[in-house]
Amino acid sequence: MAALQQIKHIIVLFLENRSFDHMLGTFNGIYKTLEGVSPNHQNSDGSPPAYTQVPGAARVLANDPFHENSDVLEQLRDNNGRFVENYASHYPSSSREERAEILKYHAIDVNDPTKDALPALHTLARNFTICDHWFASVPGPTWTNRLFAMSGTSLGRVKMANGLFDLNLHWYDQKTIFDRLNERNIDWRVYYGDFPLSFLLVHQWEPKNAVRHLPMNQFHLDTNGDADKFPPFCFIEPSYLPPGANDDHPPHDILEGEALIASVYNAIRANDPLWESTLFVILFDEHGGLYDHVSPPAAIPPDLHQEEYTFDRFGVRVPALLISRFLKSGVLSETFDHTSLLRLAVEKWDLGPLGNRTSQAHTFIDKFSPTPVNTSAPKAISSVPASISPIRPSSQIRLSDHQLALFALSHALEAMSDVQPNVIATRAANVLSGIHSQVDAMVDRLEDFLTHSKAKLNA
Repeated sequence: MAALQQIKHIIVLFLENRSFDHMLGTFNGIYKTLEGVSPNHQNSDGSPPAYTQVPGAARVLANDPFHENSDVLEQLRDNNGRFVENYASHYPSSSREERAEILKYHAIDVNDPTKDALPALHTLARNFTICDHWFASVPGPTWTNRLFAMSGTSLGRVKMANGLFDLNLHWYDQKTIFDRLNERNIDWRVYYGDFPLSFLLVHQWEPKNAVRHLPMNQFHLDTNGDADKFPPFCFIEPSYLPPGANDDHPPHDILEGEALIASVYNAIRANDPLWESTLFVILFDEHGGLYDHVSPPAAIPPDLHQEEYTFDRFGVRVPALLISRFLKSGVLSETFDHTSLLRLAVEKWDLGPLGNRTSQAHTFIDKFSPTPVNTSAPKAISSVPASISPIRPSSQIRLSDHQLALFALSHALEAMSDVQPNVIATRAANVLSGIHSQVDAMVDRLEDFLTHSKAKLNA
């Protein structure tokens, strides 16, 4: 614990829907102990030949692989042997090339880092700590895993909202990391790209918590300021919505996520006092239906809630990087999940409990050195290699299931805001005109809710 006192700030960038093999499995070319990709890993769609792990994953996938709880449990059958078959069942007209993407991965060049497929993530992985057994908390979708990351439980739910946000099903009033920090008078922020999913949590609707949600431009202003005034804990949510989605959720352009990773790291690294006292964690909430070869082990249920799942098994492995000058570069192979980070925060700041899973989670507290051990970290990293064309705008023509769930959440926030009925009616009529109006409505609803929260706090 004494070594962890060197860390004054924990900054978490929580991205979307990529598996470990898909993003970082190629690092077994550098670290022989890392459990990574192999051409011996195979899947089938029922017709020969089998699909194998090969490099050259697409920058933009044709479709969004399914990853609801039932789909993930199906994918994991036969020793993780049903990923392609599950994809084919949802996209029966998909081509063999499209199905092959489920096992493909973004490769590094062992001898020439400038040729790495993911310039930001791979550069950081070369220089800092890779966790090669960090699993999603639940074999299920985004909302469930993000709830675990912020509170250690999803209160028995694994299903995403569909249509209107049903508060009888999605009433998440559990204690959260943010509540526990409040109890200790420890400052925190949620920095967001367009619509923060932390508003899934009921306590985040309280005005004192709502006003701690700030857009990403404020993050860059804050990192450029006095490090002592930067919040001890901050949670960064990417942009989930077109045209600027940078969350890495398929089928979004993966280089947009690379640009976000680089911008966050570069902002921290440019402020020496902040860099010297920060643990920067890059995580992905779940695998998004993309193949990983490691079978998830058993897990501890967080509580007695089992309305939709037993919560006794981890989800699929996800990419995880620990970035700090007090951690050696290399590989940690202990079993972690998103509650491991919660336990780190609980023990660092002596916070109250966050469920059974969190209290018994493995963590990496003992890996911190009392003195800097990583003193050659790059001053800045690039997000796009010179050989790659500029990031292109999204050509998405309809909201994905995840974005529709966000739309439902925005409707619930609107109902809690002081918005005139004619504005609500006009907005509702406009959303029928297509995806851009739907996105505009979500952003407007969020702004109305935040404005209403600030007014209530100042009343």
